[in-house]
Amino acid sequence: MAKFGIVQMTSGADPEKNFLHLRKKVKGLQLQGAKVVITPENCLVFGSQADYQRHAEPLGDGPLQAEVAAMAKQFGLWILVGSMPILRANGAITTTALLFDDQGECRADYDKIHMFDVDVADQHRRYRESDTFLAGDAIKVVETPYGKIGLSICYDVRFPQLYTALREQGAEIIVVPAAFTKVTGRAHWEVLLRARAIETQCWVVAAAQWGEHNESRETWGHSMIVDPWGQIVTCQQQGTGVIMANIDLDLCRTIRTNMPLVKHARLGVHHRER
Repeated sequence: MAKFGIVQMTSGADPEKNFLHLRKKVKGLQLQGAKVVITPENCLVFGSQADYQRHAEPLGDGPLQAEVAAMAKQFGLWILVGSMPILRANGAITTTALLFDDQGECRADYDKIHMFDVDVADQHRRYRESDTFLAGDAIKVVETPYGKIGLSICYDVRFPQLYTALREQGAEIIVVPAAFTKVTGRAHWEVLLRARAIETQCWVVAAAQWGEHNESRETWGHSMIVDPWGQIVTCQQQGTGVIMANIDLDLCRTIRTNMPLVKHARLGVHHRER
């Protein structure tokens, strides 16, 4: 059993301002006994296409990654950067989650697979992530001392096939760093997270952005930790702050034994047309 912490943020376009806020919250979680800290999508840079291009770093090389690595080592924590812009060799930018271990080593990177190219009834109205970012194509599950962690980001949560694949690859805990809009968050955020937990029989740890980021962008918040039975263990509804909960992997095993969904699945059965 280990304590997982979440930082709920209202990030902006200035990475140093975001990092200073994040560092203060991470230190607080460390003092409360957290072993793993999850941050939201766009935690270090949340702005325009130009902002992401300006601050994008090659994987493993850049001041933002170096600062997070040093923080993880100093506090002795595993830290997930929910996402940040990563510059690839072909010149494209991905929106990428990075998992640092307690020695400051980057143990995994995950490029967001599903781009949020959606029209929403809010002031921003038109979201087109694919105009800025290249979609990823690789599923990632990471072995850690605290369980096997499956990586996903925000809009991914609407695609259960990804979460089924994470479970098939051994995930016991699935992280969902996000920047859900206020409109879509109010409608769907909680039910999607609980559904993914119930379907996969995994813990779901969802770190969210909250509040007004500029004149047209507002996010929902409601960071939460959901157990493998689909129950919300803890939730930060509004405001910036931190929450924490014990992740008990024995609960995963008990639920999976009592209700063996994987054993019962019949996806390979083809029904004849009648």
